Amino acid sequence: MLQSNSKSMNAGNKPDPKHLIDLANYIMPFGKYKGQFLVNIPEYYYTWFKQKGFPEGKLGKMMLEMYEIKINGLDYLLIKLIKKIKNI
Repeated sequence: MLQSNSKSMNAGNKPDPKHLIDLANYIMPFGKYKGQFLVNIPEYYYTWFKQKGFPEGKLGKMMLEMYEIKINGLDYLLIKLIKKIKNI
């Protein structure tokens, strides 16, 4: 299970804008919300993972960060960072 000491979560420090853009545009690779941006997945899904354990690796770290963002009501800030992809 991942711990809350992710290097990209700098409590009290200015967050890395590039990391926030990456987080906003990260796509869930499996499960009920496969293909969805992490920021668009409901909070209850992250709460369940918080209780059961987040996946290892980058995905788990991103999900843990998104959990913290959602429980603090800050997900609206990331929604603005989703890159608009045009279907041509």
